[in-house]
Amino acid sequence: MTAAIRIALADDQALVRAGLRALLERLGGIEIAFETDDGAALLQQLAASPVDVVLSDVRMPGTGGIDALTALRQRGDTTPVLLLTTFDDSDLLLRATEAGAQGFLLKDAAPEDLHDAIVRVAAGETLLQPVSTEPVRARFRFRDETPPSDSFSEREVSILRLLAGGYSNKEIARTLFLAEGTVKNYVSTILDKLGTRDRTRAVLKAITLRII
Repeated sequence: MTAAIRIALADDQALVRAGLRALLERLGGIEIAFETDDGAALLQQLAASPVDVVLSDVRMPGTGGIDALTALRQRGDTTPVLLLTTFDDSDLLLRATEAGAQGFLLKDAAPEDLHDAIVRVAAGETLLQPVSTEPVRARFRFRDETPPSDSFSEREVSILRLLAGGYSNKEIARTLFLAEGTVKNYVSTILDKLGTRDRTRAVLKAITLRII
């Protein structure tokens, strides 16, 4: 029997939390480990009770979802974070991406889509396309648009997405359950395929070429 995905739920509205809990428990395969009503409490509880995925509202009084995510990454916690918002705002998507979010969804997404997003994020995927990504691509556009020398495997794309989130080789290895040396080899291959000298240029070019 597959173990349930443990999630932390953060939203300042009690009714929203209750609705999300009921929805996710009805769909099955997900366990709400704990709930909080702000980002500061979320950070505190995560330190004592690790989870598989954090499901957090973007806008909360005090410490919002993106600020909490930033603090989480700064202390070395790579727990996947799925952010929810009622705002169809490309700038929020950009900020979520820069902070290292694995997922970003609008609150009016279908229940099945939310459930699927949690499952996929828990499995290491990145879901950051609920709104127009063009402002993101425009901001990060890279001058070299030469096509890559070869296609990218699903694993290489996953690593590129984690590189875009600011993850180190060690953090990527822990997230994808790989040896750090294996990740280093993947990164070298990615740089070669993109014809770039460093990770930052690789991420910028991958965004420009729509690889990620």
